Amino acid sequence: MKKSIRIFLADDHPALRAGLAAILNSQPDIEVVGEAGSGRETLESTIAADVYIVDMRMPEGDGVHVIRQLRERDSECKVLVLTTYDNEEDVFRALEAGARGYLLKDTTSEELVAAIRQVHAGERHMPHAIASRLADRLVRPTLTPRELDVLRLVAKGRTNKELASAMFVSEETVKSHMKALFQKLGVHDRAEAVSVSLKRGIIRL
Repeated sequence: MKKSIRIFLADDHPALRAGLAAILNSQPDIEVVGEAGSGRETLESTIAADVYIVDMRMPEGDGVHVIRQLRERDSECKVLVLTTYDNEEDVFRALEAGARGYLLKDTTSEELVAAIRQVHAGERHMPHAIASRLADRLVRPTLTPRELDVLRLVAKGRTNKELASAMFVSEETVKSHMKALFQKLGVHDRAEAVSVSLKRGIIRL
């Protein structure tokens, strides 16, 4: 009997891929037909798959980039994220790029198999905890590109004067950006702004 769901595994940990392949190939309707250890390898592969299982952090192209490229290549492409990163920004970016589901690597094999079947059938799969994080992200104000630039420089320990010089604006403009940042993030100082942003995945060091 020919298996109906062809899987491509994109993750930079060979042992994890081997474990996933063993679990999935034991299913009567699922077959792992391809693997890759980086974003570039995933996108260069000519293997046709029904569902791509993609990690959020890989060398040579992260998960969001891979998802976007796969979806641009084929708008019907189905992607399920399997990762260790559960912050709301990663979830939001993955779904915005076109992922149909989002799972953490500590999920059970039963839930993974169920998620694959759901995604293959055209449905979405989102555990309650992940859905809650996404809901939190959606109700918060979005930072502007300029505010993100300020935040990244603040995370590097830059003073307002250094920020103004780097961004070619006045210190008053920097202070205005900082005030807006604090309000949107719900924080009271620079250290808290950086801490909250790192935790939510808004910026990375």
